[in-house]
Amino acid sequence: MTGMTPVELAEEDAARASLYALIGRLFFDAPDAALLAQIARESAQADIGSSLGTTWLALGTACRNADVAALTEEHLNLFVGVGKALVTPYTSSYVTYASAERHLLALRAHLGALGLARPVTATESEDHIAGLCDAMRHVILRKEPDRAQEELFNKYMYLTIKPLCEKVIVAKTARFYKEVARFTLAFLEVEREAFEML
Repeated sequence: MTGMTPVELAEEDAARASLYALIGRLFFDAPDAALLAQIARESAQADIGSSLGTTWLALGTACRNADVAALTEEHLNLFVGVGKALVTPYTSSYVTYASAERHLLALRAHLGALGLARPVTATESEDHIAGLCDAMRHVILRKEPDRAQEELFNKYMYLTIKPLCEKVIVAKTARFYKEVARFTLAFLEVEREAFEML
């Protein structure tokens, strides 16, 4: 997404933005060795007293045991596939209250109102989970009001990313990405609860 203006952030918001960036990166493409090592290293300090901490630790363990070539194949099998992917990463496919096309148009309008737009070089549409995570990251980094963040999250992220992740978890070929999906779900719940407290 384009349209970001960097500003100084509170530590918590910087962490949130980083997690959205990480989730988007993992769903966009299989991680390389450097990213696997970074997650494994940082997850060693997880607070396993929380669901998010537990899933973060599990993701770190999966990273330590991962093979880059195998992850590339897993990502392709799950999200790209030949003909039709096992799990589509396009969140409009999980909308139950409107057509996918109408949802995507509404999302584009919503992002436009926030001053965000898909880069002309982007090959994926705005409803790709990676694109949504990137949009949320930009909104956080620009210190948009909490209500604006909540609206983007509730309208276009939580209700569509949740079933996407649930589908990954039950996919027979998913191994590493089961942990990515579980971590994503735990993070979404933390975000949902925080917004509900506003």
